Amino acid sequence: MTDPEVFVRPTRYDVSCLPEDDINARPYTLTVEYRGRGLWAVMDGPYAYDADGVKDYELRPSEREGDWVAKHRFDLDTALALAKKVAPLMTCNGHTVTEALADREARRG
Repeated sequence: MTDPEVFVRPTRYDVSCLPEDDINARPYTLTVEYRGRGLWAVMDGPYAYDADGVKDYELRPSEREGDWVAKHRFDLDTALALAKKVAPLMTCNGHTVTEALADREARRG
């Protein structure tokens, strides 16, 4: 008997304006996640972004209509470009990415 073939595939990318070691990085990080059939989603927790950068709660797969999927799924290059466009605009508890970066600089002294 031969050993079975092993498949390895990337299924998620993190996209952020803050370095991964920053204490505030997580809430300012989007994910680009593989959703099958060559399509990717730009996610902020349970929210998916459409091509215009508007986020919408991601419904359960059984509740997603074709129109919703068409608006919120992209090829990888498009999804990464959208995430890079949206990442600088993120906020957390009313604080912008720019403020989080300034806070980082202040902590570094």
